[in-house]
Amino acid sequence: MPGSGPRDNHARQTDRDAEISVAMQDYLKAIYRLQQGDGRATTLNLANELGLSGPSATNMIKRLADLSLVEHTRYHGVRLTPSGEKIALEVIRHHRLLELYLAEAMGFEWDRVHEEAERLEHHVSTEFETRMDELLGHPKFDPHGDPIPSRLGDVPPTQWVWLSELPEGSRAVLRRVSDRNSQQLRFLSEIGLVPGVVMEISQSATQGEGDSRTVLIAGQHHAISSELAASMQVEVVV
Repeated sequence: MPGSGPRDNHARQTDRDAEISVAMQDYLKAIYRLQQGDGRATTLNLANELGLSGPSATNMIKRLADLSLVEHTRYHGVRLTPSGEKIALEVIRHHRLLELYLAEAMGFEWDRVHEEAERLEHHVSTEFETRMDELLGHPKFDPHGDPIPSRLGDVPPTQWVWLSELPEGSRAVLRRVSDRNSQQLRFLSEIGLVPGVVMEISQSATQGEGDSRTVLIAGQHHAISSELAASMQVEVVV
């Protein structure tokens, strides 16, 4: 029986790409995000991440597995295959380039770019992506400090720690903050705490179930909640 040639393989790839819906891309992106957290994307936390029901997540995972985009091991969660990771990183690249383009070229505030990029990320052509990348000077990070994957899927390495882990007296540069809470982003803008700013942990105190941090920025003290501190990554200044 004759083997399949490059043209047959390309046709199968094209057919599979045509089957990948926007919803599937969102699942793949969410799985990637969860894998970067604790390394596991279970059906439950995937459903929670996307605000969907468990049965809906289960059905989608099966469809993604049928397309060889994920591997699902019962009781051990879901992991992206190399093909699934490639698609996830492409969508993430679009999203983060769009966030930076909206902020730098169009003047959007950094607390608004996430939602706009969510709407646009699935509809970016290769040419549009290339022009954004060139216009922005081939950036490595988005406005919130998230690394922008390269076109080949390489992600800039980081060695940052969580602000919530720093003891009193530490000095650090803010490098990344979650883009998923607009209210927190507006607060950080108001106090001037954005990626690249140096801060000092002037006080650490236990309040309720979590630790709070008081940080010193440009001579002003500001209280950072435990929730917010747990969403911010910093580079320690020695």
